[in-house]
Amino acid sequence: MKFLIVMDAFKGCLSSLEAGEAVAAGIFRKWHDCEVDVCPIGDGGEGTVDALIAACDGKRVVCSVEGPYGEMVTAQYGILSDGTAVMEMAQAAGWHLSERRALEFASTFGVGMMIRDAVLRGCRRFVMGIGGSATNDGGVGMLQALGIRFCDSVGRAVRRGAIGLKDMVSIDTSSMLAELGECHFDILCDVDAPLLGSKGCSLVFGPQKGATPQLAQKMDQWMGHYADCVRCVYPDAVPEAHGAGAAGGLGFALQVFCKATLVPGLPTVAQMIGLEEKIRCAECIITGEGKFDGQSMMGKTPVGIANIAKKYHKPVIALVGAIEEGGFNRDDVGIDAIFSIQQSPCTFDEAMKPQTARDHLSVTAEQIAHLLHLARGLA
Repeated sequence: MKFLIVMDAFKGCLSSLEAGEAVAAGIFRKWHDCEVDVCPIGDGGEGTVDALIAACDGKRVVCSVEGPYGEMVTAQYGILSDGTAVMEMAQAAGWHLSERRALEFASTFGVGMMIRDAVLRGCRRFVMGIGGSATNDGGVGMLQALGIRFCDSVGRAVRRGAIGLKDMVSIDTSSMLAELGECHFDILCDVDAPLLGSKGCSLVFGPQKGATPQLAQKMDQWMGHYADCVRCVYPDAVPEAHGAGAAGGLGFALQVFCKATLVPGLPTVAQMIGLEEKIRCAECIITGEGKFDGQSMMGKTPVGIANIAKKYHKPVIALVGAIEEGGFNRDDVGIDAIFSIQQSPCTFDEAMKPQTARDHLSVTAEQIAHLLHLARGLA
């Protein structure tokens, strides 16, 4: 039998590749002569760069950039064999980079530093995931790092973060990195939020990033002022566009200043790594994620993989850390069987240990392989 293993990352625990390798190890213990292809995957969030580097003969690049509060951090991105730069904005401006929670001062400056680094290495096509942000600055920090000046009433550069938006009076693009006009950006984004209003980034995602209701209201007003300034330079800018509010307004900055195209995460990554052909050639697909719940039913990675597999009538098995109530409905999502990998009662902290997750994935995969091997022998 030929297995294709396409595991999503177990967030905070195992990468897509690590989870896939654990499953493969379990299968091989019971079925020594089968074929196993481990295919890392990502949907624009954590693990996307690793998946694309592994599948597309890429190389890893390490650079020093500013984190969300100006501290220097080490960021990684990939350059594929065709010269495409693949990035996760969270490497430079992610929630996980700092314990500080002062959203009005968090900046995307480091994201611009990553882009500049890749441009100077010759990259002209960019694929960027923008999940996991700690920012709400409308992408102004990123644009500042790329040479665009945002000034207050006396010509000084505005402060970093959302706090600077309220003082903005003018925008000067004359010093923008010249090569930026040669670049094409595909932004992996499954967030439809506009920039402003009750469904916009400040009011919806601001509180999730630590903002009080009062601060969220202020930031929405500051963001509206920023949008007005942008439209003085780019009259066609559309704050209402789908995805403009993604990553604290970074989507808006990329759409307007970088002419970026926002594309769905999983389908784009799947196309880049040739996933559909891999599924077509496999006999059994094993996928999974840390938790299968209501959000999974709305199209997260395992369900997206199952949708492709059903085009070719391939069986799909999901291995997950936990199945929440309302998260188990195989008929609706095309998954033939879902297994929780937990071997015995344990605390959440214990379950989240990487070695525990590896062991549980491997043991569960071993039992599935044993059952399938028996079934094949009896057929």
